[in-house]
Parts: sequence; structure tokens; C-alpha cells
Amino acid sequence: MLWRPYQQMKTLPAPYRIVDAEGVFLYTENKKLIDSISSWWSVIHGYKHPVITKAIIEQAECFSHVMLAGLTHDPVERLADKLEELLPGDLKYSFFSDSGSVCVEVALKMALQYHVNQGNCNRTKILSLMNSYHGDTFKTMEAGDDDDYHHVLKAYGEKRYNIHIPTELSALEFAFNQYGEELNCFLVEPLLQCAGGMRIYDVAFLKRARELCDKHDVLLIFDEVATGFGRTGNRFVSDLVVPDIVCLGKALTGGYIGHAATVANEKVYRAFYSSDPQKALMHGPTFMGNPLACAAALASISLFEEGNYLERIAKIELITRREFEGFQDDRIREIRIIGGCVCIETYDASAIDGYREFAYERGVFARPFIKYLYAMVPYVIREEELVRVLDCMKAWFKR
Repeated sequence: MLWRPYQQMKTLPAPYRIVDAEGVFLYTENKKLIDSISSWWSVIHGYKHPVITKAIIEQAECFSHVMLAGLTHDPVERLADKLEELLPGDLKYSFFSDSGSVCVEVALKMALQYHVNQGNCNRTKILSLMNSYHGDTFKTMEAGDDDDYHHVLKAYGEKRYNIHIPTELSALEFAFNQYGEELNCFLVEPLLQCAGGMRIYDVAFLKRARELCDKHDVLLIFDEVATGFGRTGNRFVSDLVVPDIVCLGKALTGGYIGHAATVANEKVYRAFYSSDPQKALMHGPTFMGNPLACAAALASISLFEEGNYLERIAKIELITRREFEGFQDDRIREIRIIGGCVCIETYDASAIDGYREFAYERGVFARPFIKYLYAMVPYVIREEELVRVLDCMKAWFKR
């Protein structure tokens, strides 16, 4: 029996069985649904894109996988080179893995060992944000701050190595004054905290964080698994403020196959580069640098670069703001819009009970959670399709 994610198996509603997918549409046996959340924010080019499909098939006809320890291949080297070219500053050393959670886990391991390799074993604490989510592996759960996902950690008692702060400059200043010499890193979802409720905050917070990290020799890590490749309206938030390590996933392959990258700068890499084997990064996912995933990523990046995607995303944001202008309801606490993301936060979770089925009947696949009704559409969506999604969200409150 299949054990499903984020669901109580005893009470979960029946899932929709998908038999085909193309463009922005998912097909059941009798329904055509606009995917309003891009399969967890990853399928930015839509489904069955011929360029990505061709890249995967051509690579599969050559070979589908080889381990990266002791072997190498053209797709992984080309992807590493492409990310070095694409990312700002000296973010150029790519360590690949097979999921967003693991790539953040790798970043946290890098940050701790960065200091250990320099003889400092006292920097054991991680600074992160309140309402943050960085994945479901154990260290990423500790770094996160969301009991809806990670309440199992209460079995361990109070967190010893993590400090969580709100996205306020005063809290940021206080944390560095208080713990600056104990921190190994500051981990953030930049500008947009996704699973924590699509919370948006100002870039000024990140700019000050960069200054304080430099002052206290703390590594700044951006978890851009969800925000990377345009979701906030920026190519990467790292283009605005350059971190020491950036984590990429989800849209890295256009959502076609699992793959992720932890990309470090020169300073971080040099702390590991040594003739001493104890200073090596002892990590190695079996499917890191998978050739099929690398081929898909290269094709996806090419489409992103050549398809005026930032213009498309700006248009999605413009249409979304237009459609929600003046819209309000007593059950709605706030409507948040940034780039290719819109979120309606309600005062109470009961206000969105039943929306999944409501949207399904209107030809939209949605997955609201807790008290958040949101959309993160594929970037290839047409205006009339986007308006259908937004009208569906508004219609729920007009019943």
C-alpha cells in the first residue's frame, strides 16, 4: 500500500488519479485541470515540454546513471559550469544531490565543517527564521520552525543548536550581538517563506544580514529551492544579496526529475581544499549528478534563459494584482502577491475547508494548507488560464 505525504492515512480524502499531463493541464479520466501549484512549485515550463523530454530521452539512450565517486560525465560537468555562469558573485562550486531537503542538509553540514576545518568547534548554533521550512530531513527539521510539519522533534525536548528570529531588523541585530561568536550560519528562505505561509519580507533584512554575517564570520545560506528560477520575480534572490551558499532544487530540472544543488563560494570551498583527508566533505548521495537529471536541468535552464521568463513572471504578477485589486472578505486576513505567487491567508483554517473539491469541480487543481489558499502557476500559463485560477479563488469567498 502506498503511504502518502503529509496526510493522516486514516482520514485522507481520495487523491485524483492523473492519466496524462500537458502544458498547464493535468488530466484525470474525466477532468481537465489547470495545475495551479506547478506540482509543488517545480513544473515551471508545464508538462510534457518537448525540449526537456527530448533531452531526457537522448541521455537515457546513452546511459541513465553512473555514480559520481571515481567517475564523471559530460552532463554533470556542463551543469556545474552552467550554474557557475548563471549565479552571481563567486558562487561556483556545485555539490549535487537528489532533493531540496538533502541539498539544504548538505549546506548545513558545510557550514559546520567550514568552521571545524579552521579549528573552531565552538560555532555549533544555526540562526534561522520563525515560520521557516527547509525540508524534512533531521537537521533541516531542526533548522525549521513549523510545528505543523516537524512536531515529532518535541520528543527531543528544547532545541539546543537553533535560534529562530522574526524578519525584523531589531531581532536580527540582537541575535548577532547575543550569539554572533557561536553561530556557524544564518539560513533563510530569501524574501518568501513558502511552506510557512507564503510570508513576504523586505530585502533590507537580507542586506543587513549579509553585513552582520561578514562582521561575525558567519556563513549566509539562501534556501532558494522554492524561490530560485524566478518565483519571486527575480531570477534568484541571490542576485540582490549574494550568500555564501545557495541551495537550488524544484525548478532546477523544470520539475521533470528530482535533483538539487548546493553551490558554495570560494571562501567555503577553500576551507575544505586540503591534503588532509579529515577536511574533505564526507557526503555522497547515490544519485548525485544523475545524468538524466543533469540533462533535464540543462534543458530547463536554457528554456528559462531564452524564453523571456522574467517578463512572463512580471506579467503573471501584474495580472494577479489587477484581478485581486479591491478584493476583500471578512474571513481574509491578508492577500500576499510576489512574482509568480499569490496567497490568501484567512483568519481561521475552517475558512478554506472544501476548497480543494470546489476548485476541482471548476477545472483547477489546488492544494490549500492550514489557513492558506494559494497559487504558484507554471510560467507558461496563458492569461485566460491564470484568470480562471484567480476567479476560482475569489469565487470561493463569494459563495
